[in-house]
Amino acid sequence: MALKIKRIYEKPGETDGERFLVDRLWPRGISQEAARLTAWLKDLAPSTGLRQWFGHDPGRWPEFQERYRAELQNPAKTELLRKLADKATHGTVTLVYGARDEARNNAIVLQDLLEQYLKADKA
Repeated sequence: MALKIKRIYEKPGETDGERFLVDRLWPRGISQEAARLTAWLKDLAPSTGLRQWFGHDPGRWPEFQERYRAELQNPAKTELLRKLADKATHGTVTLVYGARDEARNNAIVLQDLLEQYLKADKA
């Protein structure tokens, strides 16, 4: 069982397992073939309004996380998250993102939320 995050600009690795792009926009300069994705989960990405508001401003990171988590409470998104968590119990899941900031991006929020689901399922 493994849950990882990785920039799409990093070369896909043998240990990535299933790779899921979690951005709303396709990353510039990356072909679908080079991305080697299992699926593109646009529906799990932050809304366009939230993404534009955040603008990768580090000062907005705490509020971005709160707003994004609120968006993810939508039942359809919760179902997708549960399916990803289930996949992570059976193998490696890599959440792929395009942001330059490796410390503050939506994949980090998703990874944390999925890890919470996995812990709850074990309890």
